[in-house]
Amino acid sequence: MTAIIRTENLTRTYHLSGEDVLAVDEVSLEVPQSKMTALVGRSGSGKTTFMNLVSGLDDPDTGKIWFEDQRLDELDTVKKRDLRRERIGFVFQSFGLLPLLTAAENVSVPLRMAYMSHTERDARVREVLDWVGLTKRANHRPYELSGGEQQRVAIARALASNPRIILADEPTGQLDTRTGQQIIDLLRHLVDDRGITALIITHDPKVMHSVDLIHEMRDGKLIESHWN
Repeated sequence: MTAIIRTENLTRTYHLSGEDVLAVDEVSLEVPQSKMTALVGRSGSGKTTFMNLVSGLDDPDTGKIWFEDQRLDELDTVKKRDLRRERIGFVFQSFGLLPLLTAAENVSVPLRMAYMSHTERDARVREVLDWVGLTKRANHRPYELSGGEQQRVAIARALASNPRIILADEPTGQLDTRTGQQIIDLLRHLVDDRGITALIITHDPKVMHSVDLIHEMRDGKLIESHWN
């Protein structure tokens, strides 16, 4: 099975208050393409640091990272930025929407950054809002939307640039059980029907039951990987 992300002996240490904190400790794993993968573990286990490393937001001390056929850890800052903009979509627990912009305007932000034409941009925004079932809410601002609707806007924004993978950090963390399940079902649909790859940081058992592959971390180490 093809891996969209692969790491080999990845290590990252932070120096905090005079102490060394080994956040990621010799982690080697794969994220398979067009599958839904969960990265689980207690707070402080290294999950978010790992996600920052494989998206090029942080640099490893040692180890290697492949994103598709590229050595991500060898790219310069500009090339990493371009890779994130063109091939990675981000979804956060706190939604990260701009409060004064409508849903459609929030979704269009990465497309404006990519200098997409107005006509193409509008068509793409309509398309991804339709994917997440929010066509009728396009002109509403975040405060006029429910938490689940805001997270759907965030997913639409992540999809707008047609990424190869979505990296989601606790996407159900601020949602009630029913709404959280709707977000899980949406991500599952995007993986199964659209071929999107998803890597999800989560504590949510419902997410773990819905994914294809689970990687579990503890104290910076990968302790177990298993397929559902």
